Amino acid sequence: MRELFGTDGVRGTANIYPMTTEIAMQIGRAIAFQVKNKGRGHHIVIGKDTRLSGYMIENALAAGICSMGVDVQLTGPIPTPAIAFITTSMRADAGVVISASHNPFQDNGIKIFSRDGFKLPDEKEADIEDLIFSQKMAALRPVADDVGKASRIDDAKGRYIVFLKNTFPKKYTLDDFHVVLDCAHGATYGVAPHVFSELGAKVTSIGVQPNGKNINHECGALHPEKMAQKVRELGANIGLAFDGDGDRLIVVDEKGNIVDGDHIMAICAADLMSRRKLKKKTLVSTVMSNMGLEKAMQEMGGHMVRTKVGDRYVVETMRAKGYNFGGEQSGHLVFLDHNTTGDGILAGLQLLAIMIKKRKPLSELTSVMTSYPQVLKNVRTAVKLDMDRIPNLPEQIARHEKALAERGRILVRPSGTESLIRVMVEGENDDEINTIADELCDVVRAADK
Repeated sequence: MRELFGTDGVRGTANIYPMTTEIAMQIGRAIAFQVKNKGRGHHIVIGKDTRLSGYMIENALAAGICSMGVDVQLTGPIPTPAIAFITTSMRADAGVVISASHNPFQDNGIKIFSRDGFKLPDEKEADIEDLIFSQKMAALRPVADDVGKASRIDDAKGRYIVFLKNTFPKKYTLDDFHVVLDCAHGATYGVAPHVFSELGAKVTSIGVQPNGKNINHECGALHPEKMAQKVRELGANIGLAFDGDGDRLIVVDEKGNIVDGDHIMAICAADLMSRRKLKKKTLVSTVMSNMGLEKAMQEMGGHMVRTKVGDRYVVETMRAKGYNFGGEQSGHLVFLDHNTTGDGILAGLQLLAIMIKKRKPLSELTSVMTSYPQVLKNVRTAVKLDMDRIPNLPEQIARHEKALAERGRILVRPSGTESLIRVMVEGENDDEINTIADELCDVVRAADK
C-alpha cells in the first residue's frame, strides 16, 4: 500500500499532510536521489498551475532537489503537458508539476515525469516513498559547490507555443473560425489564447484572470456551461474548455451542446482510421467510457481496449501494446505521435483540423457516435472507504448486473484523489439506471455512518 501517491501523483489539501512543505522537500530529495543513481543528476524542471499554494510547494521542492546536488529549472505557471514536452526537449533528468488538476484551489498536488516525458510508473513512485520513509537519504547532504542551484526558463511558454503550433497541419489556418476558450483561470491562460490567435482564429477568452483562488471555480472543463452560453451569444464556431493544469479538454459545438471526451475520441479515431494512422486500429480508453464509443469503434472496423481509470494507465497500455491514441471520457486525450501525456490544447487543434478537412461543423461530426444513457453519482465519505468492506455492496452490484445483462454496465470505484465513492451505471433506460445508481449510493452511505 502506498501512503503518498494516488492515481495521479500526490494530492491533498495544501499545508495538510501529505501536501506539506516538509513532504514536498523530501519528495524533491528523493527525485534527485533517483536521477543521481542513474549517473545523471544534472537538472530537473519544475512547473506549476496558478494556485496560491504553488509558491510554497515550488520552493520546498526546489530546496529538496538542490540539497541533493541537482539543479532546478523553474518555468512558472504552465500546463502539465508543457512540462512533459520541456523535460524531453531540454534533456532534463525529470520534470515535476505542482497541480491538483481539476480540484479546487485549496488542494494541490505533485506529479512527476521521467526524462522520457512519461509519468512515473507505480513502482518508481513506491521507490520514492521508500526513500522518504526509510531515511536512506538522511546522511546524504552535499556541501560547498556540490549543492544544486535554481534558475528560471524565461521562454518556457514560447517554446511550448511553438511546439503546439507545429502539431497543426501547415496547410490549414483558423482564419474562418471564432473560438471561445475557457482557461479555468489555470495554467493555460498564458498559452492557449496565443496559440489559437497566432493560427488565425478570432479568439474570445474567459477564465484568464487567475488570482490564486479562482482556479476551476465555476469554469473550465468541469463547468463548461458559461462557455456554452458565450458560444451561443457570439455565434462562435466552437468552445474549448481546459482544466486547471491543461491536460484535459471538454468541447462545446456551435449550437452550445457539450461534447465530452468520448465523442472527441470517436471523431479523432475515425479520422486516424481513414488515414490509416491509428496503430493496430485500436483506441485505448478506460472503464468509464461509454458503451457507445466501443460500438462506434466496431462499426469503423476498429477495436477499443479498456484500462482502469487514470490517463497514466491509458498511456502505459498504449506504450506496452504499441498503440498511438487513447484517452478518457473526462477529456484526457493522448496523441502519442505528438506528446507523451494528455494535452487539452493539442487535442483542440487536432479536432479543429478535422473540422477544416471535413468541412463540417462539430455538431455534424459528433454523429459518429451515439451515447448510451449513463449516470455518474458521487458519494462523499468521512474517510476513504475500503470497497471490499462495504456491507452488501458486492451482492447488490451483482444483482443489478444480472438484471442489466448485456444492456448495460455498472462500475463502482473509489476516487484516487478524494474521499469519494463513484457510482457509474450505463444502460438503455434513464429511469432504470438512475434507480440502480441511487440504490448503490444508499448502500455506500449506510456504510459511512
